[in-house]
Amino acid sequence: MTGNSPYSVPNEPGSIRAIILAVVVHAALFAFLWFGIHWQSQQPIAVEAEVWSPDIKEAAPQAPEPVPVPQPTPQPKPEPVVQETAPPKVVTPPLPDPEIALEKEKKRKEQERKDQARQDELEKQQKLQKQQAEQEQKDKLKADAELKAAKDKAAAQEKQKQEALKKAEADAAKKKQAAAEAADNKRHSDELKRMMGQAVGSGAANSTGTAAQSQGPRGDPSYGQKVGAKIKSNINFNVPDGLPGNPAAEFDVQLLPDGSVASVRLRKSSGVPGFDEAVKRAIEKSAPYPKDSKLGVVPPSFIGIHKPKDQ
Repeated sequence: MTGNSPYSVPNEPGSIRAIILAVVVHAALFAFLWFGIHWQSQQPIAVEAEVWSPDIKEAAPQAPEPVPVPQPTPQPKPEPVVQETAPPKVVTPPLPDPEIALEKEKKRKEQERKDQARQDELEKQQKLQKQQAEQEQKDKLKADAELKAAKDKAAAQEKQKQEALKKAEADAAKKKQAAAEAADNKRHSDELKRMMGQAVGSGAANSTGTAAQSQGPRGDPSYGQKVGAKIKSNINFNVPDGLPGNPAAEFDVQLLPDGSVASVRLRKSSGVPGFDEAVKRAIEKSAPYPKDSKLGVVPPSFIGIHKPKDQ
């Protein structure tokens, strides 16, 4: 770094010790190598000794000198034979005939024209087929819509016909029910006339459904209303939806002198078993029945008539 530089590299600590240690190690290595080489370069000391024997022996003949083996003469390596290759023969292509080139170009253009005409014809056919398919789809949708409209119209007419038929059947059922109720009321009136003659309750033959009738002379005219209201309060029945008409259930009730029920007999069913059973339970639950205020005794019997829609 120069003196003008704001930065300077500090000296590494211990550099002198490192140099001294390196010199000492190199000197020790040099001394070790020198002593090692000097020890191996000294000539060994030879010791000769002669051994004498009292027996005289001739010395062994000296070993013949070895005959040198002749070394084989190295053969010179053959030099590689370089084969000379003939230069490639240059073939000059023949010049194209202008007439042939023009004829080829003419044929190429003619083929392109035919291919284009074939492609145009194919696209035209595909377009025509697509238009036909779309028209067929439209015709099919139109036919389906007309068929659906015809079916809907026929269904609506059939529905109107069925509704009219159901209405006519309902009207006929109502008329039949009304006729049956009128016949029941007449039969009931005839039955009352046939019996002892006194009607307890409303006194009318065509009662609305809470009529109660007793047998006996000169009874209280309001007794029937009281008994009918008491039975009605104990009837527990839910009228089903769609119940045609208002059929009546008639019961013949026999009473004991203390007002308890002796027997309950179904004279005429309403056609609804649940309502018939509910009326029977209400008659039994309403006991004991009160005494007739005029007669001073409990009537021996009465006919109870009740209708489900009058509850």
